[in-house]
Amino acid sequence: MAEFECKVADPGGKVSVQVESAQTEAELRQRLADRGLFIYSVRQRAVMLPRLGGRRGGRTVGGTDFLIFNQQFNTLIKAGLPILKALDLLAERAAVPRLRPLLRDVRNRVREGALLSEALEQEGVFPKVYTTSVLAGEKSGNLSGVLDYFIAYQRVTTGFQRRLVAALIYPAILVVVTATILSYIIAYVIPQFARLYRELNVRLPVTTQFLVTMAVGYRWHFLGLLGAIVTGGVAGYAWSFSEKGGLAVDRFKLRFPVFGEIWVKFQVAQLVRTLATLLAGGTPLVNALETTAGATDSRLIAAAVAQSAGRVREGTSLHQSLADTGVMPDLAIEMIEVGEATGALAPMLTSVAEFYEEDVNLRLQALLNLIQPVILVFMAVVVAFILISLYLPVFSFSLSGTAR
Repeated sequence: MAEFECKVADPGGKVSVQVESAQTEAELRQRLADRGLFIYSVRQRAVMLPRLGGRRGGRTVGGTDFLIFNQQFNTLIKAGLPILKALDLLAERAAVPRLRPLLRDVRNRVREGALLSEALEQEGVFPKVYTTSVLAGEKSGNLSGVLDYFIAYQRVTTGFQRRLVAALIYPAILVVVTATILSYIIAYVIPQFARLYRELNVRLPVTTQFLVTMAVGYRWHFLGLLGAIVTGGVAGYAWSFSEKGGLAVDRFKLRFPVFGEIWVKFQVAQLVRTLATLLAGGTPLVNALETTAGATDSRLIAAAVAQSAGRVREGTSLHQSLADTGVMPDLAIEMIEVGEATGALAPMLTSVAEFYEEDVNLRLQALLNLIQPVILVFMAVVVAFILISLYLPVFSFSLSGTAR
């Protein structure tokens, strides 16, 4: 999903610059035309390596700071303050100082006559899900209620992501420590022992000779391979932010044993929760699908949702359009079909999200409970083999000296 900077004018002649996400420029131009906007220019934004923790391809506000701002903003609106007065207060006294300059810009645009959703979207750093939700709240006259939905959505998704990150920290530390220790032993410790035994003219056992040959004779090959893996990883990470690269990486994830199923369910959980939040806030289904596609990190899933939005616009049911993409699990399709048939689509989507979030948590925890001891056992076996092989000549030398 690429980002484009669009210069457009509304039917009243007001010119604005917006940042929009779309699969292609043609798709974006059609979407803008459907809104009744006159298009001056559409230019794709340059994509650099994104900031860690940010969304792909650009800087966006999010996390705990954004949650605090929305809680404060919603509290002021519920207290009866006009939107402009609430923005005045938050622009000067927001609990998160880094948001204050952004809020001043938003306040100035609202003061000049722009809708709050327009002012937020023109800033270019607020999530598309948020600006679409605010627009739905403005149209329905229930902005406070929509913000309640969005705040609940933020809490759940942020908490879910934090649990996943917390679960992955320990295995990641184990892998890094294991790689560091083995690299140090192979690059420095074993060559030192090899030099010592060569000076002492000690006959090496088979295991020690094998270890020395691998570590000394192929040391630079090993370090070169390690460097190639790191370089390939960085290059692959950068390539994944391109259109073709992102799709290729996502397809690889989809086919990866065990992890592929967990990844799909995680993406589905995020997707349907976003869609449920937008629908509960009053956003029409097609617009909600388009916004969800723009908010999805996976290019493969985003393309599938965008395709579904087009099919739904043509009259196809949501469950059928999602089933035709071939990336949604059967259970999710069946639950969505029931939600459509009963007229309770948003609550059913929330149930789907909760089911898959719980399933991802359980499967990931079970997998990590298996991986952690495997890493520890592997590390213990390798280190034990290296130590025994290195000190075996010493023991042999001591025993032969005692025999004499």
